[in-house]
Amino acid sequence: MGQILYAAATIVVGVFLCVAYFWGSNAVLDRLCPMKGPEAAANVRRANAIRPWLFLGPSILVLSLYLVYPVFNSIWLSLHDSSGQDFVGLGNYVWLFGDAKFLESVRNNLLWLVFVPAMATFFGLVAAALTDRIKWGNAAKSLIFMPMAISFVGAAVIWKFVYDYRGADQEQIGLLNAIVTGLGGDPVAWITVPFWNNFFLMVILVWIQTGFAMVILSAALRGIPEETVEAAILDGANPFQIFWRIKIPQIWGTIAVVWTTITILVLKIFDIVFAMTNGQWGSQVLANMMYDWSFRAGDFGRGSAIAVILMLAVTPIMVWNIRNARKEGQ
Repeated sequence: MGQILYAAATIVVGVFLCVAYFWGSNAVLDRLCPMKGPEAAANVRRANAIRPWLFLGPSILVLSLYLVYPVFNSIWLSLHDSSGQDFVGLGNYVWLFGDAKFLESVRNNLLWLVFVPAMATFFGLVAAALTDRIKWGNAAKSLIFMPMAISFVGAAVIWKFVYDYRGADQEQIGLLNAIVTGLGGDPVAWITVPFWNNFFLMVILVWIQTGFAMVILSAALRGIPEETVEAAILDGANPFQIFWRIKIPQIWGTIAVVWTTITILVLKIFDIVFAMTNGQWGSQVLANMMYDWSFRAGDFGRGSAIAVILMLAVTPIMVWNIRNARKEGQ
C-alpha cells in the first residue's frame, strides 16, 4: 500500500512540476520580452526564438546527464585500469580481443544477429498476412502480441518451465522433456547443451518480438494501394505471387526498419541470458560479459571497454534505422 501511495504521489508531484515549469517559464519570458511598446515586433521574434528551447531545455539536460555523460565516462574508464585511476591506454581492448570468453561472446552475438531478427520478422510478416484474412484476426493478434507485455526476465522464467530438466528417475515438469519422455526418449538438459543452447535462448526473444513485427507489418500491409493488388489479380497472379511479388516490395522499407530495430535490441541482449544461463555452457554474450566484469569482478576498465564495443556496434545500425524511418515518413 505504501508503494502505491508513493507512486501516486510521485505522479502528482511530477505533473504539478511540469505544469509549474510550463506556466512559470512562459510568464518569465513574457515579462522579459513584452509584446507591447515600441519594440513589440522585435520582442515577439525574440520570444518565438527562445520559447522552443524552454521546453527542449529539460529534455536536453536529462539526455546529457543520462546519455551523453555516461558515453564519455565509459570511454574514459575503458582507458584505465580496474580502479579507474591508472591510465592503461588501449590495454583493455588488447586484452579483449585476446580473451576466449570475449570471442565466444562475439560469436554468440553474431548468431543472435542472424537468427532472431530474421525469424521474428518472418513470423511477424506471416502472422500479419494471415490474421488480416480471418474473422477472429484481432483476437489472434492480441494473443501473438501478448508476450510483448512480459518483461524479458518474466519471459525467461516462463521458458525455464519449458526447458526444465529433472533426473531420468524423476517426473519431468518441463514441457519439452515431458514430450520427449512421453515418446520414450531420455530427458535432456536443454540449456546446458553447448552451441544449441544459444538457439533455445533465441527462441524466447523471437517469441517476444514476433508480436512487435506483426503489428508494424500489419499496418504496412493495410497501407498498400488496392489498385496494385487488383491489377495483379486481373493479370492472373495467384495469392502467393501477389504476396511475394506485389506486397513485399511495397513494404520493404518497413521490413528493413523492423529488422534493424530488432537487431539493435539483439545487440544489447542481457536479461534472457542472465536469467537462463548467466553466460555458462558457451552461451555468453557481450552485455552479460560487460555486467560480469563491471559489477561482479569490479573491473570497470574492462567492463567499460566491452560497453564501448557494444556502443560502436549499435551506433551505425541505429543511425541507418533513423534515416530510413525518416525516409518512410516523407
